[in-house]
Amino acid sequence: MPIVEITMIEGRTPAAKRRLIEKVTDAIVDAVEAPRESVRIILREIPGLHFGVAGKTKEKPEAAGS
Repeated sequence: MPIVEITMIEGRTPAAKRRLIEKVTDAIVDAVEAPRESVRIILREIPGLHFGVAGKTKEKPEAAGS
């Protein structure tokens, strides 16, 4: 049973998350010939304030002033 965990910054639409789950599932089924019903996808969303790149957070600019 393939289990995939994806961590991303919060803010994507429910439709975008559904597309991501569908396409990642398709890729796993294709790559390792796993039965579609056995594929598990876990999405973890984190606030931009909790994610940093090059010493800067990825929070939205309007939130940075708070």
